[in-house]
Amino acid sequence: MNKKITIAIDGFSSTGKSTIAKLLAKKYNYIYVDTGAMYRAVSLFAKQHNLVGIDFFHSEKLISNLQEISLSFRFNKELGFSEMFLNGQNVEKEIRTLEISQLVSKVATISEVRRKLVKEQQEMGKHGGIVMDGRDIGTVVFPNADLKLFMSASADKRATRRYKELIDRGDDVNFKDILFNVQERDRIDSTRKDSPLVKADDAIEFDNSDMGITEQFDRICTLVNRKLIEN
Repeated sequence: MNKKITIAIDGFSSTGKSTIAKLLAKKYNYIYVDTGAMYRAVSLFAKQHNLVGIDFFHSEKLISNLQEISLSFRFNKELGFSEMFLNGQNVEKEIRTLEISQLVSKVATISEVRRKLVKEQQEMGKHGGIVMDGRDIGTVVFPNADLKLFMSASADKRATRRYKELIDRGDDVNFKDILFNVQERDRIDSTRKDSPLVKADDAIEFDNSDMGITEQFDRICTLVNRKLIEN
């Protein structure tokens, strides 16, 4: 059990991918990479430079400015996880807003953005010992990952989770907007031409509509331990 494996977690928004990934990384002392945070950070950059909004998107201008975007994760000991930094600034809070959630799927359709981030993600995980979650990890970023998981849940359950998370944080949101955002992101993510959200043929699916975090984590740890023994 000396070899460190690569764990790819894909799935729809608000299915608890990041929560499970963080728990796995902590248990097995692996690196955790939240690829969604990277796309959110690019979306924040685009918003800050007036390149994207709810009803407009200057995609060509964003593409021409990609070289101006520097992304990095920095571990926060107090929080116990790595935070997203955009051009040297901590943007962890700014990228988690509903406004950015409404923009990120749009930005993620751009092939040039995906190529830039996939290259960075592959570099981060080339030595294994990594848990990475997103939309195309098991299909594009790490098609040969040792363990692939695909997380799903009903749109209503996911919207309820997201709504509670934002309300608990103090954001002024309403449930209908959250539900619409979840459904719209599903549509865009699943139908985009470049790296659409699909379940890899060899991924294990977890529908956690009625499954708690503890039950999921225990089941997934069993799968990880099995892979560690095999390797």
